[in-house]
Amino acid sequence: MSLSYRQPGVVLTDHHFTVPLDHADPGGETIELYAREAVASGRAGQDLPWLVYLTGGPGFGANRFVGRQSWLDRALKEYRVLLLDQRGTGRSTPATRQTLPLRGGPAAQADYLTHFRADSIVRDCEAIRPRLTGGAPWTVLGQSYGGFCTVTYLSLAPEGVHTALITGGLPALHAHADDVYRAAYPRIERKVAAHYDRYPEDVRRARRIAEHLLAHDVVLPNGYRFTVEAFQSLGHMLGTSEGSHRLHLLLEDAFVRTPSGPEPSDAFQEQAQTLLSYAAHPLYALVHESIYGQDARPTDWAAERVRAEFPQFDAAKALAGDGPVLFTGETVHPWMFETDPALRPLRETAGLLAARTDWRPLYDPARLAANEVPVAAAVYHDDMYVDATHSLQTAAAIRGLRPWVTNEYEHDGLRTAPRVLDRLLSLVRDEA
Repeated sequence: MSLSYRQPGVVLTDHHFTVPLDHADPGGETIELYAREAVASGRAGQDLPWLVYLTGGPGFGANRFVGRQSWLDRALKEYRVLLLDQRGTGRSTPATRQTLPLRGGPAAQADYLTHFRADSIVRDCEAIRPRLTGGAPWTVLGQSYGGFCTVTYLSLAPEGVHTALITGGLPALHAHADDVYRAAYPRIERKVAAHYDRYPEDVRRARRIAEHLLAHDVVLPNGYRFTVEAFQSLGHMLGTSEGSHRLHLLLEDAFVRTPSGPEPSDAFQEQAQTLLSYAAHPLYALVHESIYGQDARPTDWAAERVRAEFPQFDAAKALAGDGPVLFTGETVHPWMFETDPALRPLRETAGLLAARTDWRPLYDPARLAANEVPVAAAVYHDDMYVDATHSLQTAAAIRGLRPWVTNEYEHDGLRTAPRVLDRLLSLVRDEA
């Protein structure tokens, strides 16, 4: 039974679906999917085209908008929108430290999680699409990892896609995880340099915090072990439109005077633990590198291994000299499964996933080269999370794709600027 309710300017309906855990075994175990339908007030009874939104991640549920926030306002002018919690996220049979032990031990958990990549997400979409659209293809809007899923959709089931819109999410079709991170660390370093140019006082502040963390065992109020590597990982904010400013505000009052000397302030620690904890999205940490697995090579903690090729990211070495402490970006490391209490019970499971050698291909280059679906993609020139060079190579490999390369926006441009969606729609319609 579907439940509908209203918010300002929009009618929302909850949908629940049962789908196979393994779409290759449709008679086997099932999981539940949740999605929220949104339609403009006054148009709920109209026959509108559907747009399914695939959010970034992996491991995040769909946006919980209030009313017609952000890009949703533009989409509701002509679409009935489905905000899908991808499997394992939000209300779609969540995969967490609390639920995964239901599967059994780490090996069983790792086997289970192999069914939570883009190919399974696309098959989920195809399972629920006929129930909502009557069989008609729908428009797919993919942000970041949702864009990766959209390219998989065009590879596996293009017949289900009327139009594909991708923002900051054109993946490399052939790159191994090592290649992805070798391209990532120089981009991250450029973002850090830009931050320090904007806020030069943060060089001293970051060094002071790193020195304290190297000399002291700091445990945050939620039990998170606040190491210098964890502090550096706060640089993941630098890829968003407000991230540099937010990082600056975090650093500017990190210490307070106490009877025993300067210590990290409670306010700083509270903010840091919120930014660092994976409690709300553990699946991101568990399967993040597996989104690049497509062959017999294990991902094998690629971000950690490749980081060793960039010694400038070693905080201790930076402090031994007079260089800045460099932040890191959107990378997952094995130490996170020791420092974060939300991940500690899953460390063996994560290690087994990192060692797997049986990943299936996620993209079909031949099918993409023959693509007939109208596709437009925003490629953010200075994107910290997705390499623009890799994205443009993929854009050239998908027949008919209309790329829009811009440095006006960061990776979260879809959220901050409704014009992004307008521009992509105009590109596909100009092509038509």
